[in-house]
Amino acid sequence: MSVAAAIQGRDAVFELGPLALSCGRVIADARLAYRVFGELNDARSNLVLYPSSYGAWPEDIDWVVGPILDPARFCVLVVSQFGNGRSSSPSTSAMGLAEDGWVISHADNVAAQKRLIREVFGVDRLALIYGWSMGAQQAYHWGALEPDAVARICCLCGTARTTPHNRLFLLSLRQALTADPAWDGRRFTAHPGQGLRTFALIYASWAASQAFYREGRHRALGFADVEEYVERSWLPAYRRHDPHDLLTMLDTWLANDLGAAVGVALGDGQPLELAAALGRITARTTVIAGSHDLYFPPDDCAAEAALIPGARFEVLESVLGHRAGNPRDAPAEQALIRAALERLLME
Repeated sequence: MSVAAAIQGRDAVFELGPLALSCGRVIADARLAYRVFGELNDARSNLVLYPSSYGAWPEDIDWVVGPILDPARFCVLVVSQFGNGRSSSPSTSAMGLAEDGWVISHADNVAAQKRLIREVFGVDRLALIYGWSMGAQQAYHWGALEPDAVARICCLCGTARTTPHNRLFLLSLRQALTADPAWDGRRFTAHPGQGLRTFALIYASWAASQAFYREGRHRALGFADVEEYVERSWLPAYRRHDPHDLLTMLDTWLANDLGAAVGVALGDGQPLELAAALGRITARTTVIAGSHDLYFPPDDCAAEAALIPGARFEVLESVLGHRAGNPRDAPAEQALIRAALERLLME
């Protein structure tokens, strides 16, 4: 197969049937949406899982196929996490919100993805999990919950447990949305226009670094000022989502705690210390932190990497902030990530 042909993604949906969640709720007809690039080799040893990040649909993140993940070498599986509007979500099912006891755990995403790779692809061991942001959170969970099922993980700009500072950011986003007059305490009765605008303002101030704005990178993209940048670039990215889905993904991020997930998986329900949970990872691991990432600063990522046996920690020098880990239009950052990934694959 030519590279050009391999880069043509193929969309599909995996019907899971009834799926019990960690929170105690059940999705009656759970489904995972996914996109595939390339082909499995005869040994079924080249499957790469790329879980989605916050608010991302496959078309937002699948640019990595080619520049970073070679579809002639790998079969790349881009999977939408629960709550993103493509896989089971409040907008597509009877799934409720945290106000009614519905909280998706990354353990739920991993359990569903595990069924997908085994039942559809016939694969027991992934060659690589490549994850950015919430995708990195899922990669950590895979590594600790299914240590025998992963050969390598590459975690970009994400942590295995949401830190107190990161939690404040997420709570500010949730407060911005639910402060809209359309929120009735349990759901939205109309489009939360003002809430979404505040949401986008907060997001834009965190996702890009101070240096990004100081250097006028937003103006280089064609925007006259930060107000126009938010209005024309950030706000449309969130308006396209059902606001209930945005809350669901926020709550998954807020609940991100690898120690708690492993404790439940081991059967006693007691959270493990993070060191013990990360110590379960046997996959060759590279942790990449963005030098100017305000969500997941290098110190936080380095502290977790030190708890993973044999993990390599690298800093991606970039003023793009958190978005350095998803550098669609930044060739220099792409090259740095590609080089780090190649080092991992050579180990």
